[in-house]
Amino acid sequence: MTNSRRGPLLLILFAALMAGAGNGISLVAFPWLVLQRNGSAVDASIVAMAGTLPLLAATLIAGAAVDYLGRRRVSMISDALSALSVAAVPVLALTFGAEAVNVAVLAVLAALGAFFDPAGMTARETMLPEATVRAGWTLDRANSVYEAVFNLAYIVGPGIGGLLIATMGGINTMWVTASAFGLSIAAIAVLQLEGAGVPARDALPERVWAGIVEGLRFVWDTKVLRTLAIVDLAATGLYMPMESVLFPKYFADRDEPAQLGWVLMALSVGGLVGALGYAVSSNYLSRRATMLAAVLTLGGAMTVIAFLPPLPLILALSAVVGLVYGPIAPIYNYVMQTRAPQHLRGRVVGVMGSLAYAAGPLGLVVAGPLADSAGLHVTFLALALPMVLLGVVSIFLPALRELDHPFAP
Repeated sequence: MTNSRRGPLLLILFAALMAGAGNGISLVAFPWLVLQRNGSAVDASIVAMAGTLPLLAATLIAGAAVDYLGRRRVSMISDALSALSVAAVPVLALTFGAEAVNVAVLAVLAALGAFFDPAGMTARETMLPEATVRAGWTLDRANSVYEAVFNLAYIVGPGIGGLLIATMGGINTMWVTASAFGLSIAAIAVLQLEGAGVPARDALPERVWAGIVEGLRFVWDTKVLRTLAIVDLAATGLYMPMESVLFPKYFADRDEPAQLGWVLMALSVGGLVGALGYAVSSNYLSRRATMLAAVLTLGGAMTVIAFLPPLPLILALSAVVGLVYGPIAPIYNYVMQTRAPQHLRGRVVGVMGSLAYAAGPLGLVVAGPLADSAGLHVTFLALALPMVLLGVVSIFLPALRELDHPFAP
């Protein structure tokens, strides 16, 4: 009986693990394929930006799709399309030769994968409250484990991705990526959960665009959600180039793909421990203190990394960043799940996710040319110092105090 009650939650967690692993492999494989061709950080930035630029619009659409079409259906369709976008890389290479997989092709495929992924992530996240009730867990515990699984995926994905690139090559690595998405589809295909099917349309606006606007208005009118979205937007824009361009550039110049995988694994190991530990740490630290510690630590760690210290120190700093940032996603999830009504949940998650990605392309546009012209050291500092400033400013944001106010369901 216990296993039956936990079954839906376990299936959602397994699907998140597999889809996240697929995305984690792509995180390493796409920029590596570009850098292997010409070593250009600008071209790597173009592909990385192509993998993030669609996220702003795609996540907005994903939230509406989940509310209008149903969570289970959207999760499966999203993973199927993501699998096709990565499988296209080896298919094109086999059909037309490896030279056909050029920067433009990789940018298009990365953009397609990025456009489809948010729908699956949003669908799985919005199924958590019902699965949590079925399992008899608290929402904090479920969010903590869910985000730990997501971080575990980024341990499995980039780590295996780096090793696969070293043994199989970047192109053949994409077969593994597609297989991971296929396993996610299989898990959701057997899921039976209330609220996961086709939703009732009487609570939804007739036009989808009106529904998206409704979600945007709800986030903007809810002070704590609006503030969290702005802080996350800034932090994502400053951090994303480091993971997507600067680290790949640094290790590609040194011809060390496995070491790149280790750094990304260290980030995820720290995130895994931090997310799992949130259920315990929340008894001793306020949500606001946890968030401020994360932003300030990230800024400090990025500043030290800017001096390109030896690999062991980079690994240690990456693990610390993951550790302090691990609890942030469970906190965000909790706020969205408790503040948004059930019929708006998908769109609120979509709006928050899209705003988090809005600054990413701008950061990538700046980081690539700056790395080629001024070097990695200057580029790291150009991102790290504003992150420190963001942490200081966040201390004085009154809306963040609402993180610790009791929320009505």
